[in-house]
Amino acid sequence: MSPIDSLPPLRAVLAEHGLDPKRSLGQNFLLDLNLTGRIARQALPLDDATVVEIGPGPGGLTRALLAEGAARVVVVEKDSRCIPALEAVAAHYPGRLEIIRADALEFDLATVQRPEGAEALKIVANLPYNVGTQLLLDWIATPQWPPLWSSLTLMFQREVAVRIVAAPGSKHYGRLGVLAGWRTEARILFDVPPEAFTPPPKVTSSVIQIRPRAVPEPASLAKLETVTAAAFGQRRKMLRQSLKSLGGETLLLAADIDPQRRAETLTIREFVRLANGLQ
Repeated sequence: MSPIDSLPPLRAVLAEHGLDPKRSLGQNFLLDLNLTGRIARQALPLDDATVVEIGPGPGGLTRALLAEGAARVVVVEKDSRCIPALEAVAAHYPGRLEIIRADALEFDLATVQRPEGAEALKIVANLPYNVGTQLLLDWIATPQWPPLWSSLTLMFQREVAVRIVAAPGSKHYGRLGVLAGWRTEARILFDVPPEAFTPPPKVTSSVIQIRPRAVPEPASLAKLETVTAAAFGQRRKMLRQSLKSLGGETLLLAADIDPQRRAETLTIREFVRLANGLQ
């Protein structure tokens, strides 16, 4: 019996269903149910929530979310081998778990059904390393704002998590930090060591929580992406050089920014000014 429910321990689930983690799917299974419970509790309250989980694998975090009282959990799993294990969880929590077999990169959050008048979705996931950053950018770059989600509680490689929360002036500050900081507030909650996973990755992971800003600085997402890509694509150069193809000194002076500065010194508000100045 597991520490959170009467279902089998996760190692027994892996053995029963022959679930060897696949490197090609970025799978590193988190088998410590006490740890998955800690992650789930970061998203509380869950009693009225519809939670979306990406890449549930054998269902460790899924079980924790349900045990912590999530009203409904929708899991999106690409690996068909995991479906029988998830179906066993669904049978244990009747009417509360929906299983969708799909590629998360192609999955539309707008298709998730929730009761009329219910709060926005909560996304909680130990994201596959190979698609985690792209999924985050997709959720941040949605045309609809405020978005369909009210919080993201996600696990990334620590180096990615640090880039998401990085502030201007940090060596970790870059395009990801600007885009995340523009529309959201993010913080690292805690780290997870490699030995907590099967197989152990070569890096430490971090759980972060992201919440949308109600009213981000007005800007065109496409233009902000263009400016940050150019600025950080040559981050060691002065902005007058890295942004030369976008207008260089003319663009910078119009935004009241010294052309001799470098990308990592600019605030998010200054990047917004540059984006708004693009023709």
